[in-house]
Amino acid sequence: MFDSTTFLKNLTTQAGIYKMLNAEGEIIYIGKAKNLKNRVASYFKNSATTLKQQAMVAKIAAIEVTVTQTENEALLLECQQIKLHKPRYNICLRDDKSYPYIFLSNHEFPQISLHRGAKRKLGRYFGPYPSSGAARESLKLLQRLFPIRQCEESVYNNRTRPCLQYQIGRCTAPCVGLIDKASYALDVKNTVLFLEGKSGLLINELIVSMDKAAAELNFEHAARLRDQISRLRSLLDTQSVNDEQGDMDIIACATQANVACVQVFFIRNGQHLGHKVFFPKMTEVHEAAAVLQAFIPQYYFDKPMPHELIISHELAEMDLLRETLASHANHALTISYKAKDERLKWLEMARNNAENALLTHIASKQNLHARFVSLQQILGCKDVPNRLECFDISHTQGEQTVASCVVFDREGAVKSAYRRFNITGIAGGDDYAAIHQAVFRRFKRLQQGEHQAPDIVFIDGGKGQVHEAQKALAELAINNVMIVGVAKGEQRKAGMEKLIVLNQNQPIVAVGSGGLLLIQQIRDEAHRFAITGHRQSRAKASKKSVLESISGLGTKRRQLLLKQFGGLQGVARASVDALCNIDGISRTLAQRIYDTFHHSDDH
Repeated sequence: MFDSTTFLKNLTTQAGIYKMLNAEGEIIYIGKAKNLKNRVASYFKNSATTLKQQAMVAKIAAIEVTVTQTENEALLLECQQIKLHKPRYNICLRDDKSYPYIFLSNHEFPQISLHRGAKRKLGRYFGPYPSSGAARESLKLLQRLFPIRQCEESVYNNRTRPCLQYQIGRCTAPCVGLIDKASYALDVKNTVLFLEGKSGLLINELIVSMDKAAAELNFEHAARLRDQISRLRSLLDTQSVNDEQGDMDIIACATQANVACVQVFFIRNGQHLGHKVFFPKMTEVHEAAAVLQAFIPQYYFDKPMPHELIISHELAEMDLLRETLASHANHALTISYKAKDERLKWLEMARNNAENALLTHIASKQNLHARFVSLQQILGCKDVPNRLECFDISHTQGEQTVASCVVFDREGAVKSAYRRFNITGIAGGDDYAAIHQAVFRRFKRLQQGEHQAPDIVFIDGGKGQVHEAQKALAELAINNVMIVGVAKGEQRKAGMEKLIVLNQNQPIVAVGSGGLLLIQQIRDEAHRFAITGHRQSRAKASKKSVLESISGLGTKRRQLLLKQFGGLQGVARASVDALCNIDGISRTLAQRIYDTFHHSDDH
């Protein structure tokens, strides 16, 4: 048992963070404090803690502390450690993806595209957008307003005639000289004005240009400008936030029992770019203000910070949070929970969205739990399963065989636990051997402590695949995992699947049950994941089969060729002289490359 009295005697009164560990050495809670001694001591005063906190304290076997110079530093370190370790009793944000931007290159004829990741390219970045879908929708709208090219540089440099985008009016074909620099630069300027939120100025300039064109009797151009203005006004009616010009996020939280929903509305340059919903992981009941207090620093720790946050609840440490985030972002920050007029409408909209999303999420969780209970009844399990895994195989005539393993728990898909396996060393098309290899490799990693053990393993297949999976587990001396085959039913109809369970003479048929719907869901997800991996492997192999078979052509030269000629087709069409013009390609190597693509021309 943890000796809190002795520990507290020697604990510092400085600021810092504390980590509570259980008997297995697992971090179960991370907190920060202005005074470590006072804060940690509060957990061991029964009158000051809730029953759930007392349950957590009962599991403490050790406490580790890290001293910081200021409370601000402690807050940032706490966020970093919570995101890294995801302790059971903390409110944890599950959000691993970086956010997309719209990127405008600084090319002579700039390209506009979606960008995600590090900002290494030279050019301008607009955003962030809440999702790639929102960014792509903006790109699609911009194409209709101002047809800036969206093709890659390698494609642009090797076009000899206009592409389909030009034919449908989504590009002006600068690649083949169908638009001059000045006209293209005007489209770029208008695009930048729109993305910067200067839509009023943009419309005024378009009106002046329209009137000028009409006065010069250039009615076709005036009509095009009129249509641009009309489309732009329609778009602004749906995206613009009245009286707002800067960057602002509106954050609302709704809670029910131990489930919370946080809704974030993104306002950039006075335009509503979209919204995103989050369901932080919680093991106990928290007030909405406490959820926001934990959510905001974790969310903005590694993301661009707007200049203003409008939040739905007053926070206990509002000033500390503002000072810390402003220092971290290197610019001033305003956080307020009181809103008026138009801002109040947007805050209410965010709050309503959070409440509706929370109710939908709770209903979905209840439905999912009911399916797990139904699965228990169908398969005759002693307890309701906690963790399910499903394996599937994908290949094309035995080539590039890929196995997938997907994981579901009572919260739904656990995508961070998904794995793919490139199957090697077997006869092409041998699904039995492929299943054996995938299951063996997966559970070998389990024995090495890489992941949790599932309660049930589903195999997309019949008796043969099930026996191979059992054989793989037997070789590893694992006998506490249930294996179930999911075989196609009559006429391969969905909903008529037969469940193959070892040591049962007849397959189980559970038409229309919630458990079968859960099995179909995980089986379909395994199928999707396997096919995606197989297609990637096949695409990689198709490139490798041609260029990598040429001796003397290394990785860097292959990449250079593909970039310079816009892909394999461009390389295949290139003459020996054109190939020689590429740095590092001698005439002998150029002839070898040419012969590889034209070896049949002499026959």
